Amino acid sequence: VLVLVLVLGIWPLFSSLQLLKQAGPNRCNNNSYVINVMLMNYSDFPLSTDSLELAVNQALERVRKEFQMTGENVTVNATFHAVTSSLYVSQACRTSTCEGVELIKTIYDSGGLGCAVIGPACTYATYQMISLETVLSLPLISVGSFGLSCDYKANLTRLLTPARKLNQFFEHFWGHSELPFKTTTWETVYIYKRTETSEACLWYMNALDAGVTKFSENLKFKDILRTPELLKRTVKNPNRKSNVIIMCGSPEDVSADLGTEKVDNDIVIILIDLFNNVYFRKNISAGYMHNVLVLTLPPANYSYNTVIRDYIEREDDILMEDDFLAGYFNAVLLFGHSLKKFFVSQSPVSSLNLMHEFRNTTFEGVVGPVTLDEFGDIDTNLTVLYTSQATNYFKPLLYFNTQSNVTWTATNSPDFIWKNHKLPSDTPGSGPHVLTIAVFTLTGIVILVLIISLLILRKYRRDNERRWKKWSHIPTEEILPLETSETSHVSLKIDEDKRRDTTQRLRQAKYDKKVVILKDLKNSDGNFTEKQKIELNKLLQIDYYNLTKFYGTVKIDTMIFGVIEYCERGSLRDVLNDKISYPDGTFMDWEFKISVLYDIAK
Repeated sequence: VLVLVLVLGIWPLFSSLQLLKQAGPNRCNNNSYVINVMLMNYSDFPLSTDSLELAVNQALERVRKEFQMTGENVTVNATFHAVTSSLYVSQACRTSTCEGVELIKTIYDSGGLGCAVIGPACTYATYQMISLETVLSLPLISVGSFGLSCDYKANLTRLLTPARKLNQFFEHFWGHSELPFKTTTWETVYIYKRTETSEACLWYMNALDAGVTKFSENLKFKDILRTPELLKRTVKNPNRKSNVIIMCGSPEDVSADLGTEKVDNDIVIILIDLFNNVYFRKNISAGYMHNVLVLTLPPANYSYNTVIRDYIEREDDILMEDDFLAGYFNAVLLFGHSLKKFFVSQSPVSSLNLMHEFRNTTFEGVVGPVTLDEFGDIDTNLTVLYTSQATNYFKPLLYFNTQSNVTWTATNSPDFIWKNHKLPSDTPGSGPHVLTIAVFTLTGIVILVLIISLLILRKYRRDNERRWKKWSHIPTEEILPLETSETSHVSLKIDEDKRRDTTQRLRQAKYDKKVVILKDLKNSDGNFTEKQKIELNKLLQIDYYNLTKFYGTVKIDTMIFGVIEYCERGSLRDVLNDKISYPDGTFMDWEFKISVLYDIAK
């Protein structure tokens, strides 16, 4: 019932917005262009609506002056639309799910929809506006909307660094092993999620926790810390699974959550604090920040060749030092930049054309160039700072360009707290010294196993040599002589001219239930030499179906006999010499003889 009531309640809203998709904007022609500015007063963004209106109006003045300088008769205006929800006790982004859609419907119903909209900064509100397929014909600029759910939307442009760009940085930074101060790849991490956090931090940490990103897919271990107590236990726990902890907040948050707890020397805390110029303005670190790397954005007029303490703020920077405020200013400048391109090229101004111009472009922002990628998201140079032990100042460690995904170092030998001017391994107990010990231990084990194997092989060879130099006759009682006048079962050749009995009388016996031949070993009294014993042992080892098997020797009375396998079809020599025929009286032809010889040779 509740679901049915909800559907009936929002159905008129959806149907009205479908009309919006068909109708399109109506204040975007005749050299008069309006941009709608949605002012959603939330605690996540403490700036007042008055400050935002002031920034937008100042930006409009700049755009108008630029058109006057070119002699164009163009009117550019902004209309402001505030919303304050009384439904929720908490006036924050987490309760803004439907308010953006409701506000855009109100603007449409009043006939005040212009060329583009500076929409909500909250991810929840923006996602509803761009995912319901209601305003796809209208470009939406957001100074926020950091979440992954707002990625790759056709009509959305974001002027503050989205979570997707941060994930790119962490993916590449974890994979680096060739930096002067980072010589091993990282594959583990703890993600510390604070309960009280900003809108940006909420979505940055959620993106790092998401399992669908390349950063998460490359990790072998990832765990979430949700309380300060867990954080404190982890930084001192010798059995922890990772030395690296990512959190989002400010230096004050680090101090509040860690307190006076001393962390292990191998702990690395990466603090995400993009929109805070305090590191460049004050530049004095604290003791609890020595194990912390700060991921931030440099001020507008900061040069990478400038020492941080030499950075001096200009009056414009002080006015626009708030990134959220500067984002609204830049949104208007982007709108004006695109309009000027249409006038120069004499192209028609339309919502579809504006959406195309709001991506894959660079324009002059309030305090410097602003670059947007092919999906309409801002590209920046992320900066990693560390605390110098010598001066207790913040110093740049590296820079990462989110457009090219290229990292370049600011120093080759940072004087931070970790050993040898290098970041530690991400896994406890797996540093270079431990690896060296492991390599030497493994090498020693391999050498020891090899020595033992050689000793065993040597003993085996000696035993084998002794065994081969020994020879013993088959016991006489195991040989049972057969008194028989039987000859080979194969018919003998019948020579009509030389008929005589050439039957070979064979001395047969039984050994091991097999019929064998006892071959007289003449000139032997059974006392074999060492060489003969070795040869007899080798003969004893031969066991092949095409060769006559040798079973050993036996001494009967004073004679020595070789015990050999009985071949009932006679000698191969006799067969090849046509002395033995088949039962039908025929003999082996030459083709078959050659075949037999070939098989034997193989």
